[in-house]
Amino acid sequence: MDDIDIAWCPGCGDFPILETLKEALVELDIKPNNLVLVSGIGQAAKTPQYLNCNFFNGLHGRSLPTAWAIKATNPELVVIAESGDGCSYGEGGNHFIHTIRRNPNITNFVHNNMIYGLTKGQASPTSRFGMKTGVQVDGVILDPFNPLTIAIGLDASFVARTYAGDQKHMKEMMIKTIKHKGYALLDILQPCVSFNKVNTYQWFKERIYYLENHDPTDRLEALKRAAEVEKFPLGIFYINEKPTFEENTEVYHTNKKPIYKRERDLKKFSEKFL
Repeated sequence: MDDIDIAWCPGCGDFPILETLKEALVELDIKPNNLVLVSGIGQAAKTPQYLNCNFFNGLHGRSLPTAWAIKATNPELVVIAESGDGCSYGEGGNHFIHTIRRNPNITNFVHNNMIYGLTKGQASPTSRFGMKTGVQVDGVILDPFNPLTIAIGLDASFVARTYAGDQKHMKEMMIKTIKHKGYALLDILQPCVSFNKVNTYQWFKERIYYLENHDPTDRLEALKRAAEVEKFPLGIFYINEKPTFEENTEVYHTNKKPIYKRERDLKKFSEKFL
């Protein structure tokens, strides 16, 4: 990638995420023309620009509805929505909630560095209480948004977390998330070396641990583990196999062809609105 002008800072957690995603896609044998990455705005949202695939770089917080629409139009595609914690849980918080409810068969990777990196380091929804920034000069006064408890509480079909500093675990989680049928969230903890001097590689290393002997079908236990704030368990928290949006939509029961393959009389269709 020496010939590509990458906008990230040296040491950014986005680099191992990008490298690991490439390895996961190769291992899954997903062809570039069968893959669509959808992102919003931010440093994390630049990831699709550094991959050989179809991608849609849209508005801040709007990656999920776009990804859902692409999948609904052509269910044969592998669709991954990815962006940062601010884009996904802040501006995109409403879409996050209702995409979980709809359960489309898409993957959602969130780069969670607990800061707004593109816009120079103000607090994000996941910034820790008391954290001082150039904007929150006296410290963050809100408790951080917990995407895992929200997702499990809404009965998401797949909820997991990993860490950019452990690429072996991250690849394993990426592969399982992509292979899952239904909405699948992978929250990826990652340092921002330029604007977050609190949640560093060392800070995460001292606080992460791996879920062991955990039953991901036990929703109450999953909520309990996801609610931990002093330590950050990694792994698959919750799995609930259930029908996807595509399967629950009547049009897919009556016509199995993807929308893009169907014959349509556009003139007749437009007359309905006259």
